[in-house]
Parts: sequence; structure tokens; C-alpha cells
Amino acid sequence: MDLRGYLRAIRKHWLMVVGALAIGLSVAGLVALTTTPTYSSSVTFFVNTPSDTIAGSAQGDTFGQKRVNSYVQLITTSSLVNMVATELGDGMSPAEIGATISAKGDLNTVLLTATITDTSPERSLRIATAVSTEFVKLVSGIETGQSATPSTVRLEVVDGPALDPSPVEPRVGRDIGLGLLVGLIIGIGLAILRDVLDTSLRTEEDLQKVAGVPVMGTIFFDEQASKNPVILGDTRQSIRSEAFRQLRTNLQFVNAAAPVRTLVVTSSVSGEGKSTTATNIAISFADAGQKVLLIEGDLRRPRVADYLGIEGSVGLTNVLIGQVAIAEVLQSWGGSTLTVLASGSIPPNPSEMLGSAGMIELLESLKGSFDLIVIDTPPVLPVTDAAILATYADGAIVVARHGSTKRLQLAASIKSLRAVDARILGCVLNMAPTKGADAYGYGYGYGYYQSDDHVGSRSKLDPMVVSSQAPDGPRHADQSELDHRPSLVTTPSRGGNES
Repeated sequence: MDLRGYLRAIRKHWLMVVGALAIGLSVAGLVALTTTPTYSSSVTFFVNTPSDTIAGSAQGDTFGQKRVNSYVQLITTSSLVNMVATELGDGMSPAEIGATISAKGDLNTVLLTATITDTSPERSLRIATAVSTEFVKLVSGIETGQSATPSTVRLEVVDGPALDPSPVEPRVGRDIGLGLLVGLIIGIGLAILRDVLDTSLRTEEDLQKVAGVPVMGTIFFDEQASKNPVILGDTRQSIRSEAFRQLRTNLQFVNAAAPVRTLVVTSSVSGEGKSTTATNIAISFADAGQKVLLIEGDLRRPRVADYLGIEGSVGLTNVLIGQVAIAEVLQSWGGSTLTVLASGSIPPNPSEMLGSAGMIELLESLKGSFDLIVIDTPPVLPVTDAAILATYADGAIVVARHGSTKRLQLAASIKSLRAVDARILGCVLNMAPTKGADAYGYGYGYGYYQSDDHVGSRSKLDPMVVSSQAPDGPRHADQSELDHRPSLVTTPSRGGNES
């Protein structure tokens, strides 16, 4: 992932980053509020090594620096804290006094600083004062020992004892800054991790890389699609409608010498929008003046008849079992050149019916009457129906839903279709967002509008668009096809099985 990818991940998951910042700020504030304030007093000693007792000042400094290292350890020993406890006489035990004392030696110097930290500023200063006198006595006694000769080391107080009036803990500004920094780092890390672990398809590049076939088109998400799943009326001028017209153009140029006459539209799993895609592909080709037949080949959860507002209880399955003639169930739609063959009664054996000799003969007989036959099929992974029909068709396209279809799912679908030598024309990225970090900005500014509530200029409309309306209007359906009917029904008609 490059820098642009990191920034996109942060932008996409900005709520996670803000949440981590808020948690970091809250924790820092809670720590600041619950921490008991502590104060510190300090005293600095100078380790004096007179040059007349040590051979040369350089050797004296080296000797003094070594002594400082020893005194750092000595200042916290029981010898000193007992002396300080006796000096104070306020009831504090040596252990309590020892817990307040710390010391450090400044690097490459002969200075030693003792720091006394306590919740009471007055007591901190008293302990520091006692340390400043008692430690000098302790060092002098140790260095002199039993000898009458004066000590070669003399400890002098050069600074303090002094009390810092501001508490050393908590430091509100530092704690809040640290909390925000930690929260920001965690938030950014989680945002990037979530993006890295996300195996869904989000770009055309991902789609083409996984599938190994061209991306035929990108269909944009439209909030109005749940109410108007098919492109008709005012929705014909939306950015989503233009995307279907672009998809139509791409399909026409797949092989100009041998144009596709039979097209299978499928997906990896349910809910990816393959039925709405198949329906709108058929409508867009009909708008261009071609004679199109749309076959509802999903015999498990048919949706096309619902979208177009036509009768779907009698259709393909009834023709295949010889109940009716094909001419009796073909339905013209909207006064255009689009004809629809509904699924008919839902059978108990869809795969067998679609793979039967009667289905092959039916498709062959219909090819002479239409310029294009579009077949909506079930998803590839759950059942074999799509793979069966793809072997008879001139080509198939696989619909993938942005942010939903997984890479492994698409790869498995392509593998299944190739296993039966199906001709895969390409893929379609469905429900691509027009806002946010994954937004696709194509199409804006060319006279189209995004939804029914924002109608734009009509001066640049596609001249091939013909307004048409289904006799009864389209039934409301969800763009993602999430509202499915049961997968397998054995009743003779589907009248009571629509969800």
C-alpha cells in the first residue's frame, strides 16, 4: 500500500480515528483527575576533591566522578534514611522516607542531585532540608572513617533545598497531549489495518486483477434505485442510467465482427445486483432500437417480473414442460422493443430444466427473432444454473458489488465458469459510491443528475433515450436484491411465494 492508499484508508475510516482520539483524550483526562498531586524538592551537592591531596586536578575530577556514582547509591540506603527520620521526628518511618528519595549524578560532572517527591509540598521540603545536612555528615563520616587524616573528599551543598511550587504529577497538558498522540496512532493503525484486512472488491483495478478479465462497466450507487430499480422516466437522465449506456457501448464493441447475441448475467453470491443489472442492460439495448428479449432464468429467486411490473406466474418453466407455447408467454414491455420471458412456475429442479435439450432448442429458436437475448441467472457459487446457461450463450458477465463481494468469491466464480469453457466477456462493478473515500467521480458535470430529487439540465441527453413506462409501473424492489423469496419452492405457481 502506498501513501495514497494509507490516506484513503484514514479518510474512509475517519470515524475510527476520531473515536480513538476521543478515547485517548478521555483516558488522559481520567488519569489527570484521579491522580493525587505530588510535589518535589531538590538539593544539589558538589563533590570537592582538593588538588593538593590528589595528584593533579584531572585525576581529582575523575576520582570525584567515580565517587558521585557511589553516592547515588548511598543516598537511598538505610544509613541515610534512618538519620533523616531521626532528624525529622514527625513519625514517618525510614521506609516511607526512603520511598520519597531519588538521586542522579550529572554526566561527566561532580554534581549530585537528590530529589524528594511527596504528596505534601511542606513535607517534601522538610525531607530535602534534612537530606542536605544529614547526607553531608554521612559522607564525611564514611570517607574519614577511623583515620585522623582529613578526608580527601568533601561534599558541599551548592543548590537548594528548593521546592517546585507546581506539582510534578499530574501534568495535565503533557498527559492530554500524550493521550491524543497515542489515540491518533492507534486510530490510524486500526484504520489502515482494517483496510488491509478488507478483502472486498472496491476498485476496477482490484476487479480486473482478481478476475483476469476486462471491467465492462461501473454502475453507480443511487439512493433512488430501491424505489426505481429500472431506468425509466426521469431516471433515464441520472448518472446511473448513463453508466448502463456506457456498459451497453462496451458490450457492443467486445467483438464487432461477431457481436454477442446471447448474454448471461450472473454474480458470485446473492445481493450483488445482477437481476437489476440484467434488466437495465436489456432496457438500454432496447432504447438503442434493438429487438431485445429478457429471459428471467433465475428459477430459484426470480425478481425481473417484479421489477418490470409484469405477470410472472407463467413463463419459461411452463414452456419447457409443454404447458404453453412460447408465443403465449412473451410479453412486450413499455411500448418499446423489449420483450420479456418471465420465469413462470418455480420448479423443484431448476438446474435440470435449464440444462435440458428443450432449453437449448428454445434458445436456438428465439435467436432468429431478436438482436439480443439477455438471461438473468442465479449466482454462480451456490448453484450450477449460471454455469449451465453460460455454455449455451455467446458470453457472460459477472456482477460484483462494491465493498461486498470478496476477492475469493469472485475468483471462485470465474474459475467455475472457465471450468465449463464459458466465454467470460468481463465484469461489472455495481453500486460504486459517488461520495466518500471510494468515490467514483465519472459522469458529473455532463448534464446528468444523481437522483429523482435533483433534476439537472436536459440539454445533453442521450438522443437514443426513449421515454417508456410499464403498463402498471415498476414494483418497488431493492437495488441489492436483498429481499429474496425462498430459494426453492415446489408449488405450481409463485403467487404466494413472493417476499
